Amino acid sequence: MSFSRCSRRWIVLILLVFGCSSLASADDALYKDFGERPGLVRIMDDFMNNLLADPRTRPFFEKANQERIKAQLVEQFCELLGGPCKYGGLDMKQAHAHLAIRQEHFNALVENLQIAMDKHQVPFRAQNKLLAKLAPMHRDVITR
Repeated sequence: MSFSRCSRRWIVLILLVFGCSSLASADDALYKDFGERPGLVRIMDDFMNNLLADPRTRPFFEKANQERIKAQLVEQFCELLGGPCKYGGLDMKQAHAHLAIRQEHFNALVENLQIAMDKHQVPFRAQNKLLAKLAPMHRDVITR
């Protein structure tokens, strides 16, 4: 059976349309795994509480505008997870340049994020997908 050039174009077009919609569904599924925006707000509330309770990270957050940081994290994570948000804050290099963050501080932050995600029963697979998206940022966050 041979396909005409026109038939092949339609097949390619159909595959692209359905392929893209399934990719959008996959991204949307990850966002939903985090409870969408309301879930992200709850996770960030607990995340900030964890950061303030941890002596390794408290100095970076106790005098900062915690509500603003949480709101920016919700926006950033929402965008990374395929949600409808657009992060409008500073890039990671600018935001962290003056903080003298070391690898151990960054590791503590990740631990505290994982604790918050576990508390809200974010599936382990979804946590790993988010952490994989965040991992490249460590080069801009660690400044010392």
